[in-house]
Amino acid sequence: MEEQRGLKMAGIREEDDSHTQQNIFYGIEFNLLPEGCISSVFSFTTPRDACRFASISAILKSAADSDSVWDRFLPSDCHLFLEKAVTAQSLFNSLSKKQLFMRLADFPLLIDDGVMSFSLDKSTGKKCFMISARNLAITWSDTPRYWAWNPDSKSRFSEVAELVTVCWLEIKGKMKTSLLSTNTEYAAYLVFKMKPEAFGFYTPVEVVVQTAAGKVETRDVYLVSRDRYQLIPRIGILNQFLAPVTRLRQDEREDEIKLPNDRLDEWQEIKIGEFSTGEDEDGEVEFSVLEVKAGNWKGGLLVEGIEIRPKYKEI
Repeated sequence: MEEQRGLKMAGIREEDDSHTQQNIFYGIEFNLLPEGCISSVFSFTTPRDACRFASISAILKSAADSDSVWDRFLPSDCHLFLEKAVTAQSLFNSLSKKQLFMRLADFPLLIDDGVMSFSLDKSTGKKCFMISARNLAITWSDTPRYWAWNPDSKSRFSEVAELVTVCWLEIKGKMKTSLLSTNTEYAAYLVFKMKPEAFGFYTPVEVVVQTAAGKVETRDVYLVSRDRYQLIPRIGILNQFLAPVTRLRQDEREDEIKLPNDRLDEWQEIKIGEFSTGEDEDGEVEFSVLEVKAGNWKGGLLVEGIEIRPKYKEI
């Protein structure tokens, strides 16, 4: 749908072949149009469409790659995040607008002294963020007996939170909606992974999203993969010393279990929930990951953070 909209705005029918696209713009030859005119048209499409146009011909590539096009795709407040970047500002000053866009899409930018990352959705230019574990409110995270803070070579942040052992798991975070893209459907994800010796995660955890308007979305999810844990009941306080298992509720079918997904960056994620932004919002969205009812001891969880991105974006 997004591609069809972009093609329509650019005056190219999706069924047109590449030869027609290269030469005809609703009956007008492209090589007769000023490059600035072509760039102006492309700036009203999407980053994905602009990349498609650039592959058609040298004339279109020059127009589609121009700063005037990609400046429209960058968020209007992009400079504010660049100013907060841990990376040297001079690096970004040497890039074209397209190069800057692609860098922000492919390599999340650490901001706010390295406790948050900022990136762009490559298809639309919508803003994405990850709140680091250090910037989350994790109960007892300052007590070494319960939580440890260690570097991880696979993390974008300097440290991740490692659960040593707790019976009360409570992780909370929040995000200002004014930082997000307007009129966008977002989803929030807990980004984590389990150590081989992880234990105690045989019951579901509760994940919650509460919007600035007070709307609350709650659901139960599992932090374990189906191929790692047996789907059988387990009873007793000695579960941490036994083989890891997952216990299903009586009203829960196996095909309804919400399990984590693997990410390309070698972490896992589980969706916390979804929310949407409007125009000129100035509130906060709150996220929670809770397991405070079962009372069983658990450990071996590594938390990188909570990621907020357009809900259709895959990782």
